[in-house]
Amino acid sequence: MSGDLERRYRRVLRLLPGWYRQQWEEDMVAAFLDGWLTGDPAADEYIRKAAGPSWAEAGSVAGLAVRLYLGGAGAPRRYFAWGQAVRRFVLTVLLMHAVVALYVLVLASWSHRLFGLPAPPASVLTVSPDGLWPAVYYVVNLGWVVTFVTLALGHYRTARILAALAIIPDLVALLQSRLTGVMPAPFGSWALWVLLSVTPVLAMAAFHRDAPPVPARPWLLALPAGCLLVYGPVLAAQLTGNAAWLPDFAGLCCVIIAAACVVHTPRALSHRAADSGVWSLTLVLLAVDAGIYRLVTLGTYLHDPHLINVSLTELLILLAAAALVAPDAVRAQTATPAPPPYPGTMAA
Repeated sequence: MSGDLERRYRRVLRLLPGWYRQQWEEDMVAAFLDGWLTGDPAADEYIRKAAGPSWAEAGSVAGLAVRLYLGGAGAPRRYFAWGQAVRRFVLTVLLMHAVVALYVLVLASWSHRLFGLPAPPASVLTVSPDGLWPAVYYVVNLGWVVTFVTLALGHYRTARILAALAIIPDLVALLQSRLTGVMPAPFGSWALWVLLSVTPVLAMAAFHRDAPPVPARPWLLALPAGCLLVYGPVLAAQLTGNAAWLPDFAGLCCVIIAAACVVHTPRALSHRAADSGVWSLTLVLLAVDAGIYRLVTLGTYLHDPHLINVSLTELLILLAAAALVAPDAVRAQTATPAPPPYPGTMAA
């Protein structure tokens, strides 16, 4: 008996899904123990009490757990559905960042009259071109565009590095606002940073080596389409002096995701499309993220009951729309096939 050492390894292996432990736990424990035990009774007695699991071993198990829970090719259907949904969630949020970034960069170019156009009217909201923070903001927006394109083209590691770098200036600005009481314009709130920047960056762990390749063409085409469909009407409302009718950014997220849920509902109810359930699960994840963001930002409007009512209405519309696709999202996780084979890399 290996005593405490074996129990410590089994405790770490609880990170893995139950179906995987049931099939491979004994082999994995044996492989880990063989890496420690020497055959010398005195040395092995000490090892059983004081050794392992090392941080590297615990990290390898944690990494395997992420790959299994956010499954790739050959994973059980439930875990594959979650993996695909998280990957599409990340791509969608990064698409949102890229669409916003292109809009900001277009307005910046317009305000600088780079295309020979007259200065934008006062009704069009632009970022002040003066100062360090606006310049950093433009660089960050360009970084989001590059990150989205890089991820869509399948360069996962590069995209993770770029995304991690893109969220650092926001953090610095937020910390500066906490220390000085002044938020460097035009950076946003903690809620915006955590829910719409940090969350997708962490979720990029779903893009592991077992993940299926991203169909690049539809996602890349979605970038100009998103700019036209989302910020075309926004710019038109600003140019015509009707900007007061526009929702804030949290409300805009709620409206867009609710509209996507409604458009997807006939497909979800038909059960004909093979990946309909995965898209339904993706929309539910997006709705949860946007709904939390909408709730957190309600505190901004405590002085204005009308805006509170508008925000709650946006939230109710989002919840109702998400409820239309929720049953299909649940069905996406059923009918689990046989588990995949034990990966040889884990034994190493």
